[in-house]
Amino acid sequence: MTAAEARTIAEKFEEKSVHSEEEEFMFIEALQFLIDTEHDPRYMMWLGGHYYGKREFDLALKYYEMAKAMDYDDAYECLGYIWYYGRTGEKDYKKAYECFSRMMDKGNAVAAYKVADMYKNGYYVEKDYDKYVEIIEDLYENRVTSFRSLFDPFPEISTRLAGIRKKQGRIEDAIDLYVIAKDYLARRISCSDFFGNLNIMKWLIDDLYELTDFDYEEFDLFDLYYLLKSPHVIKFDYEDTIYIIESQDEDGMCTVHFNDKWYRDRDEFFKNAVIADSKLTELYNELYGWEVLE
Repeated sequence: MTAAEARTIAEKFEEKSVHSEEEEFMFIEALQFLIDTEHDPRYMMWLGGHYYGKREFDLALKYYEMAKAMDYDDAYECLGYIWYYGRTGEKDYKKAYECFSRMMDKGNAVAAYKVADMYKNGYYVEKDYDKYVEIIEDLYENRVTSFRSLFDPFPEISTRLAGIRKKQGRIEDAIDLYVIAKDYLARRISCSDFFGNLNIMKWLIDDLYELTDFDYEEFDLFDLYYLLKSPHVIKFDYEDTIYIIESQDEDGMCTVHFNDKWYRDRDEFFKNAVIADSKLTELYNELYGWEVLE
């Protein structure tokens, strides 16, 4: 294998949302080859991110630590998440704060809202809700307008500000923030169904429909996070074919049936439901005719 061949394998892997075991094996081999031969921390982060998305956090930690040893900035943000959530079995808020605050000082908006979270929750630092609000308000006012990529943290900041507005009694402002964040996040998920993005969408939908009534006449794929919490039969169209999604109560938990497959809950449905070789989340903008039948 040459470096050019390895890069081609890795790039082609990212072009698809559903992969065979052989394709994944070759992707990992290609990145490992590039790491071993070029010692570029970008490849360490790429492979670490792959393992993080698969929830193989010990391996993610290994590659993030390799990149950190080369003082690669992005590694600190990712390590902050590992320590903040205890992904490898141990929460370490001191390490998380050190990683996030380092990157916040360098202008990293993701690290800044995580530092804000730590003030809100009193993790490592003294609990300070006013400091939390100050950081989030500043990010929304001064940083959001500069965001250009779908992977910039607009939804993460907007949903936090929505929660602040809700607490302030500014319900309409909160609803507007959730709706705008939802559209932005839906477009991101159509490119990347990373579990973190799906979780943010789930929490966003749950929070949104605590503040406003669900519109049964006009909804989309991601509104199913609301519908699939209880028994429903839902139809939609794709390429002139009608598809049915059914959620059923099973001992207090709704399982989901779609396209001859059962999913244990709405999380598994959103992560794995496909039509042919494409995930539903990838086809988001091509699904239409949504209707609740029961």
